[in-house]
Amino acid sequence: MERMNETLDLKLNELSANTAEVTGTAGMVNTAEVAESPTAAEQSGTEQSGTGLDALVCGTDVPQGTVVMAATPIGNTADASARLIALLERADIVAAEDTRRLYALANRLGVHVNGRVVAYHDHNERDKSDGLLDQVETGATVLVVSDAGMPTINDPGLAIVRRAIERGLPVTCAPGPSAVLDALCLSGLPTDRFCYEGFLPRKHSERVQYLRTLRSERRTIVFYETLHRIDDSMADLLDVFGPNRKMALCRELTKDFEQIRRGTIAQIRQSVIDEPPRGEMVLVVAGASEEEADAAAPASLSVEDLAVLSIDRAQEDNLRIKDAISQVVAEHPLADGSLANRKQVYNAVLAMKQ
Repeated sequence: MERMNETLDLKLNELSANTAEVTGTAGMVNTAEVAESPTAAEQSGTEQSGTGLDALVCGTDVPQGTVVMAATPIGNTADASARLIALLERADIVAAEDTRRLYALANRLGVHVNGRVVAYHDHNERDKSDGLLDQVETGATVLVVSDAGMPTINDPGLAIVRRAIERGLPVTCAPGPSAVLDALCLSGLPTDRFCYEGFLPRKHSERVQYLRTLRSERRTIVFYETLHRIDDSMADLLDVFGPNRKMALCRELTKDFEQIRRGTIAQIRQSVIDEPPRGEMVLVVAGASEEEADAAAPASLSVEDLAVLSIDRAQEDNLRIKDAISQVVAEHPLADGSLANRKQVYNAVLAMKQ
């Protein structure tokens, strides 16, 4: 009986030891699993510190003691950058072309403008610039925004940029949407060289005279135009540039009803008559061909003509003939932009004096 009890105790001890070993091993495994698995709070924190828009906004540096020129959407609110949102939230002063439109944009973006908002437009920008820059000198961030697009591009902003440069204060840019570049990109016309000419003159005579100065322009030309003047302007483009130049009329850029009309000047002119476009437009016109540029370029003066002008200049201004030749040659470039050979002009002068 005692021997049976001893045997039973031994088996119970072995079973207890095995149970403890299994429990201990399981405990070790479970502890490791808990240590490797993130908590729900940790998972949430990881997600919140990701690379979304909120993270970009939070991580955006807003420079102190600086003027920041920032581009705003030209039609699609979703084009607003994280940098613009951060600047709207954290700039000390926001100088806006139209304060009502600024707040409307902020509401669409879900942004609270915490800084002081001031009106800064064409009629007061020169008077306001120095006062704003005084705040920059004390360390304030001054954000300048227009109603749409980049300040200074047919919008207020140039005055404060110039004064900041003159006063040695830092000014930087938060780039973004641009109607000029959007239209140029979508036009299908050459983009390697282009010139931006802003709005065409309002009056017919001034507009025609202005367009005539561009007839020999080889670069792609970009204009702005309004609903009320597009018909007259297209008629003048047709008259000055002719019917066959390629162009594009771009309207409602980045919006739901964006429209790009491409064709010749004659075709676009007819489309404006048949289906008058609405809103502000960007016109992109092909540059002159080599033949068009040569035909539109002013006639070059001959060497003999330059010699006569040089003799007259020397007598009228009491100059040495060589100095007179240098002035006349510089003032009358050849059709390709180069200058006449001064030695040839000098020889022509000597021949005339013999």
